[in-house]
Parts: sequence; C-alpha cells; structure tokens
Amino acid sequence: MSEEERNVARLWKVNRTIHELVSDRGFEVSEDELQMDLATFRDQYAPNNAVERTRLNFFTNSRDDPEDQIFVFFSEEKNVSIKTMKKFIQILEDKKINRGIIIYADKMTPSAKKVITAMTQHYVLEEFEEASLLVNITRHTLVPRHEVLTPLEKKALLEKYRLKETQLPRIQLADPVARYYGLRRGQVVKVTRPSETSGRYASYRIAF
Repeated sequence: MSEEERNVARLWKVNRTIHELVSDRGFEVSEDELQMDLATFRDQYAPNNAVERTRLNFFTNSRDDPEDQIFVFFSEEKNVSIKTMKKFIQILEDKKINRGIIIYADKMTPSAKKVITAMTQHYVLEEFEEASLLVNITRHTLVPRHEVLTPLEKKALLEKYRLKETQLPRIQLADPVARYYGLRRGQVVKVTRPSETSGRYASYRIAF
C-alpha cells in the first residue's frame, strides 16, 4: 500500500468516527455517512487518491433543536496556527454557528489553543488530533455505555438520592470519553456496566 493509499484509509476512519461522534451528541447525520465503506469514501473524496480535507468539512443541526448547529472543520495545515483558527472562526461567524470542532493532522500551536479559551464567551470550540479519531473508543467492548443527562434528569437524580453535586464521583473533562461527548463542567453522565448478579448496574459521574 502506497503512502497516499494509507492516508486515504486513515482519513476514512477519522471521517467515520467524527460522524459517529456528532450523531452520538444528538445531531443529524445520514446513515450513508455512518455506513460509508472505504471504496465509497475513496470515490467520493479521493478520486485521484488524494483527499482534499476541505471537502470533508460539514455542518449539521441538532435533532432536538434545528437552530442548534455544529460545524466540523478539517484543517489543511498539519500544524494549526492562529491563521487557521481565524479562518475557522470566520466560517462560524459567516454561518452564524456557535459550535465548532477543528480536526488536524499533527499539532496545534500553543497560541492557537489559546484562541479556543479566549473565545469561550462566543463559541464552543473543540480540537481533535486525527490520531485520536482513528478508533471510536465508545464502541470498544471494554468501555461501558455512557449517557449524558439533561439538566432535568440531573436535577431528578440529585433529588431522588438527596445528593449534592459534590457527592457525585467525578470524570475529568480531559477524559477521552468526556471529550467524545463534549462534556461541560457540571454535566452528569450515566455509566451502565454489566453485572454478574443483576445483569447491569448504573453509576453516575459529574464532569469537572
């Protein structure tokens, strides 16, 4: 397999995982994208055995709120700079979208990462290195099922067990599963694991 073919196969995996991630967060994704095989991906995005990353960019709406949109941006630069971040944010501004994910091949400069923090009042920005999306960790047999609770479900949980937020076990925002679901501080996830005695049991963790 040539280097070009390996790169196409790599981006096919990344593209599949990011569509699964967006779908699992409650956004509209076509079944064709979720089930796309390598041959179809090559025909659609790499007819000359080279993928133009800009063709992988997409935006979609929330299944619950059509006005809630997210934009996924594949950086053409291997190492993301402030220049790329400005281009990314300009697209968000033009499309009037306040959620965005940028995907890059190699690295993101410290100054580019600071842009994400600096724009938190206006945008929800996330970054993923391509290598972290080669495999969907939530599909692994050793990773239990995670479900993000709505604010009302969180309130009902705390009231039912007479708990304060500080009494819940924690999950770090940097945790790979927390990043996959885009958890924000204070959100609670339900973690369901198999049990030899009861079939399955649930526990809850709060993001911090």
